[in-house]
Amino acid sequence: MKKNFSEMSNEELIKTQKSLKIVTYLFGVVLLLLFGLNIYLVANKGFNASNVIPIALLPIFILNMNTLKEMKKELKARK
Repeated sequence: MKKNFSEMSNEELIKTQKSLKIVTYLFGVVLLLLFGLNIYLVANKGFNASNVIPIALLPIFILNMNTLKEMKKELKARK
């Protein structure tokens, strides 16, 4: 259930933005670690199916970053 940002109150929007920002940045750090680990594993053991996981998770990170940008625009428009 995704609420439209224009229908949310300022407090709701700020709270949602803070939590999404924390989750997105932590997710980004985990993705970077996974990419680094995959480079190491490919160099030492060769390619296998699990090396695709960070690439498959990348669109989720991109969507979260875009959502954060939209929230920032909405908050800026309200000021």
